[in-house]
Amino acid sequence: MNQIQLRSTAQAAAVDRPQVPGSGPRNGPITSGPILALLAAAVGVGTLAIRVALHGAAFDLFGDEVIYADLGRSVITGGFPRFFGVVFFLHGPAFFYLESGWSWLAGKPPGLVAWIYEMRMLNAMLAGATAVALVQLTARVSSLRAGLLAGALFALDPFCIRQNDRVLLETPMMLWVLLGYLVLISLIRRQRPAWAKTRAIGAGLLFGIAVLTKDEAALITMLPLAAAAVLRWGPPRSLITLTVGATALPYAAYVSVVAADGYLPGWWSAKTSGIERLLGVIQTTGFHRSGSLGSRLIAEGGNFWTTYALLALAVPAAWLVLRRGGPVARMMGLLYCAAGVTLAYAVALGTLEEQELYLLVVPSFVMISVGFTLRHKASHARPRSAARALIVVKTTAIIATLAVVFGLNVKTGMQWLRQPDDGFAHLLPYLAANVPPGTAVDIPAASLPLSQSDGARYELEGQYRTGLWTTQSSLRKDHVHYILVEWGPIDEGLSYLDPAQVRALTGHARLLFSYTGRSYGQLALYEMPNLRG
Repeated sequence: MNQIQLRSTAQAAAVDRPQVPGSGPRNGPITSGPILALLAAAVGVGTLAIRVALHGAAFDLFGDEVIYADLGRSVITGGFPRFFGVVFFLHGPAFFYLESGWSWLAGKPPGLVAWIYEMRMLNAMLAGATAVALVQLTARVSSLRAGLLAGALFALDPFCIRQNDRVLLETPMMLWVLLGYLVLISLIRRQRPAWAKTRAIGAGLLFGIAVLTKDEAALITMLPLAAAAVLRWGPPRSLITLTVGATALPYAAYVSVVAADGYLPGWWSAKTSGIERLLGVIQTTGFHRSGSLGSRLIAEGGNFWTTYALLALAVPAAWLVLRRGGPVARMMGLLYCAAGVTLAYAVALGTLEEQELYLLVVPSFVMISVGFTLRHKASHARPRSAARALIVVKTTAIIATLAVVFGLNVKTGMQWLRQPDDGFAHLLPYLAANVPPGTAVDIPAASLPLSQSDGARYELEGQYRTGLWTTQSSLRKDHVHYILVEWGPIDEGLSYLDPAQVRALTGHARLLFSYTGRSYGQLALYEMPNLRG
């Protein structure tokens, strides 16, 4: 065989051999240059536009939003976050200070509801930044095509849209996590970048801010780093050690300030209680206490079944990434596995709340996009004709599934635009105009174990005397004038009072206000007879 034949054979073998995303220079400048930056920015702008369009009236108030918005207002002049005057240590303060900083730019609305809507805009902007980071990260792991697919999945996913349009901690937490991994993956390639140690520390500091936003971030940062060190899938162990140490720095500084101000016992009490909740030792919130997970999944399936379908598709995609992906792709596979283990534990034993799903949804988009690219490249690697035909069929089925998902997600978004879900935004002005401050209001859903049910109580506290009165005699005894009922959760059995008991309370009452939305069904205010004045 002459030299020309040898060269031709080598070239053919190189063409036949599939490239592994994230394992070499095949990605080229398009995954790190201005084209990627421009396209990622476009996806980010689109993501922000969708959330801005829906943020005003598309989602009713959620109980935790009231808490986190009030905590943000409490630190405008500095100090530790406080909820109704009590120092709050259950979660770190990073997001609450971010809220305060945003208020200096966007203004300081006097009312809590107006503040909530303003902070929703902050989270919408953070979601746009998340989309940019997600495109950049996935493109560097795999390809530009994969990055754009991950960004599009995130931009249009209805669960992510609702999550980002609420004042919740998961949106900023995930942004810091993705930014940390974006810095970290540059340390995995064979040729280490300049300032590798500085980058390792930078990645750790970003992870640390995520943990300071919500402690649960440690599970999707520390666990993958530990697994990467054991399996040798990530950066060298010396750099991983630097990243882990830097991750702990922001929280260590925070605890030092807490101790210096004499609040260490209170912080310790809140943290031990939080760990017990996380482990499921105590169940004060979440689906396990109510036993309502199945009914909740069914009730929300009409809006989020495409999200459920993508979560199912991510499982084989992650398996493919872990088996055939390069070191960078496998590092992201470890992120997915850590999120999956965290959620699986919450489902089995821990405290399970619906917003926890966000921790798995975003890494799932990375797995789907990288896995699809791996399969697409395998279909062009010219294996045996029968095997290639099977791969092409599977790839076509995946493309068809994604097309259906995108179409249905667009349809859901359009429905949300046409059907506002803002009952409390209408109720509160009505109360201010028609119900005197200090009036007693019975809220049958106020004792719901799910955090969303606390929204009515927290919204009314401070102006009205709220509580749970279960009988007509107790209503008369305490001069309770009004009953506020969220019929959707009550009809689903998510209240300590069953629907028949609530109907018995309101049987002779006069309906003053009614609004029907997606979140709480009919939101109704009743006036009790012969008690007013």
